[in-house]
Amino acid sequence: MRTEFPSIGKVSSEIFDEIILPQLGRKRPEILMGPRHGVDVGVVDLGHGQVMVTTTDPIFVVPPYGWERSGWFAIHILASDAVTSGIRPNYITVDLNLPMSMTREEFEAMWGVMHRECDKIGMAVISGHTGRYEGCEYPMIGGATVIGIGPKDRYVTPDMAGLGDTVILTKGAAIEAAGLFAVTFPDRMVKRYGEKAAREAEEIFWQMSIVEDAFTAMEVGVREDGVTTMHDATECGVWGGLFEVARASGVGMTIDKEKIIVQEAVRNVCDLFGIDPYTSISEGTLILTCKPHKAKEVLRRFDDKGIAASMVGEIVEPRHGMRYFENGKSHELIHPKVDPFWAAFGKAASQGG
Repeated sequence: MRTEFPSIGKVSSEIFDEIILPQLGRKRPEILMGPRHGVDVGVVDLGHGQVMVTTTDPIFVVPPYGWERSGWFAIHILASDAVTSGIRPNYITVDLNLPMSMTREEFEAMWGVMHRECDKIGMAVISGHTGRYEGCEYPMIGGATVIGIGPKDRYVTPDMAGLGDTVILTKGAAIEAAGLFAVTFPDRMVKRYGEKAAREAEEIFWQMSIVEDAFTAMEVGVREDGVTTMHDATECGVWGGLFEVARASGVGMTIDKEKIIVQEAVRNVCDLFGIDPYTSISEGTLILTCKPHKAKEVLRRFDDKGIAASMVGEIVEPRHGMRYFENGKSHELIHPKVDPFWAAFGKAASQGG
């Protein structure tokens, strides 16, 4: 049966399997990790005990957020995938296909913020392309590749989770969905919840990065000595991200739904716009697994940095499947496939304000 393209968002796993995965160009022996379900990075063995880690994503810019927010988010959405490898990003290549409506002043403001955030993270821009073209419009105005180089024995990928590993989530569910709705429709938030609650929801925007989360987790050690996998809960939210980690590692997973943080401001946004926080896009939520003897230390380090986090489950044998528990009842954990954010955001935008 022929699989159809999704109406919006990432292509389905079926499209990936049927069209992309069988056709990946030249096969090369030094590739340690190529394109895989639920894996944010590629890994290449450089020899001499070093690996190169790469990730590629669109450059996502929304002018109504303001250039400070837009430039910050554009870089952090890119770096957030890279840091899930456990290797610090060193370089970035940038392709900017700018809309004709963008002015020099706007570009200068945006690029200044992007430069600043690259510098903070430790990334140097090493190549790219910049132009203004008909047919190019916000928010997708190009793409970028982030590159990190580090020790071969220090990288992790989502296929490294082992039996008994503890599952930890930072910040909780629907971080990106809440942050984007709150800054795009502030008047609706004020009308429903009042000025103070609306401003608190807008502040979630600055949580939409896992760069600090990943750097902090890596401090405890990796693989047998600490963190075994890291994954950014982007499209399809925490349910999608947890499912992807379990599938990539070929393991089972048990999750206590009630231990997944849902911030009050997030709950308010999700209620107002009618979306499920557990299946909604959540850039900024780090999903990680670690050896049980390091779990408390990971949480302590998060607490020291002011990063909210909780232990939510455990890696189990594949025969137990992927399940979550709510009010004492067991439910199968399945991939949502379609993120509710896009349709809800489109509906809200069509209504204005």
